Amino acid sequence: LGPWAGVVAMTLTVALQAFLFGDGGVTAIGANAFNMAFVMPFAGYYSHRLLAAGQPCRVRAFVALFAAGFIAVNAAALAVALELGVQPLIAAGLDGRPLYAPYPLSITIPAMMLPHLFFFGQVEGLGTALVVSYVYKTGVGGVKTPGQKALRPLWAVIIVLIIAAPFGLLASGSPWGEWAKEEFVGLVGYLPAGMDSLALRWRGVMPGYGAPAGGGSGQALFYILSAALGSAAVVFVVYLWGRLWRR
Repeated sequence: LGPWAGVVAMTLTVALQAFLFGDGGVTAIGANAFNMAFVMPFAGYYSHRLLAAGQPCRVRAFVALFAAGFIAVNAAALAVALELGVQPLIAAGLDGRPLYAPYPLSITIPAMMLPHLFFFGQVEGLGTALVVSYVYKTGVGGVKTPGQKALRPLWAVIIVLIIAAPFGLLASGSPWGEWAKEEFVGLVGYLPAGMDSLALRWRGVMPGYGAPAGGGSGQALFYILSAALGSAAVVFVVYLWGRLWRR
């Protein structure tokens, strides 16, 4: 299918997250889609083509898939770091304060790249290699139609991921660059005017994944329901798109 299938899938995911749950924000859909639905698929696709050229053995094919996932997520992280880091240079108020992201490149690049190079990239690479190797082995999504038995492990993984969604609640604080207004003020001492004006334009149908404040079992349940809703929405839209494409 090439990288364009990734463009469609990730754009859909980014848009659904923003409109349903307010995650990422509707005003940032363009930037998020560029990073995760353009830079990431194309970086992964062409790095894999380069590393897996010819007739690679099983080991080289696995390594090429791992490297493609690793390169793709780090390329997207670098794009985010550059976009955030140049904002103090191109968008400042009359008082000289940045209107949006306040940190320079000397902070945004290491803040984004170090965790992606040494942790998230490894996880993305391993996940990519395992999933795509399974797809190659079973023919899921390929030219032959897979049997129901071949699809069962994939459905099992999706269900496990949905149930595991509340584990995100164990993390303390917000991911770097995804702070709430109060957290931002605590970090830099003020809230950039541009961010303040856009902060509440759209909170989502189920803001914060529908989780009520205060934690508890209710919060975990809402996370599971949100994960199920988001997954169902993606599957439905992809199915509908496939039906229309075949016509």
